[in-house]
Amino acid sequence: MSLLKKCLAFGLVVAVLLALAAAAGGYYWATRPLALPAATVDVTIQPRSTVRGVTAQLDRGGVPVEPDLFVLMTRLLGLQSRLKSGNYEFKTGVTPYEVLQKLALGDVNESVVTIIEGWTFKRMRAELDANPALRHDTAGMNDAELLAAIGASDSPAASAEGLFFPDTYLFDKGASDVDVYRRAYRQMQKRLGAAWAARAPGLPYRSPYEALTVASLIEKETGKASDRPRVAAVFANRLRIGMPLQTDPAVIYGLGESYDGHLRKRDLQQDTPYNTYTRRGLPPSPIALPGAASLQAALNPAPTTALYFVSRGDGSSIFSDTLGDHNRAVDKYIRGQE
Repeated sequence: MSLLKKCLAFGLVVAVLLALAAAAGGYYWATRPLALPAATVDVTIQPRSTVRGVTAQLDRGGVPVEPDLFVLMTRLLGLQSRLKSGNYEFKTGVTPYEVLQKLALGDVNESVVTIIEGWTFKRMRAELDANPALRHDTAGMNDAELLAAIGASDSPAASAEGLFFPDTYLFDKGASDVDVYRRAYRQMQKRLGAAWAARAPGLPYRSPYEALTVASLIEKETGKASDRPRVAAVFANRLRIGMPLQTDPAVIYGLGESYDGHLRKRDLQQDTPYNTYTRRGLPPSPIALPGAASLQAALNPAPTTALYFVSRGDGSSIFSDTLGDHNRAVDKYIRGQE
């Protein structure tokens, strides 16, 4: 074998050995647990970050991947365009390869907030304000400023009450509370729009907002699903003939902080914009956050001529067409008289 051939062969062997060594070294690095500063580390990857930008954010967050090797591994695996933004949780023992896979899969650390049907907007704000996983960008905003922040400042609503759909919302840890409000607002607009489009004919509501207000009254009047369409019918029947709605939850809402848990005769006589005993028609805004069932009931009430209802005390109600029948139901179920 000539000297040249021997040199080429030797060079090839060296190159193969170096490649194998590099591959072994890369595999060792990629599968070796990283030294995290704590048992669990949270890192937020910003949208539209480059691969090298991702490594910098990981390092600042306490996940010390070697930038050049991480970039090389990402490119060798063809994942450079698949890394997703969001908040990620990394635990002790995680390797660079596992970090990369987590980012490529978008396995974000999601948190949750649940908004309950029947809550007021004030209660919803308190719940979001107390959620430690959210970034509280609305702190210090009044309701009008919050509506402007989510792009709802042109809403015909009299207030923020009732404009947000009660549901469970997932979000990346550290996300802005503005995003949750915006999603809940858009969800309510979507649900209300769909219900309005499929509404029964002849309803005494001039707009979806009036229907939303009725839905909030239904939400507060009963928790029994089967009663909601009949409660809706009573409200619609009364509105058609100009009869006061006489719904206690609206009166309570109008009393505000002065309500002490007991509704008295003098409260029913105290005139406020929400006193449906002293004023005819609908209150000026919803009084709570209605759920899907109440929206559906408001826009598709039961086919009944009832004008009255009273609670049986077990969560259900009894409905009457005449005042005489209603008074007898009140005697039986409220006053305990047969």
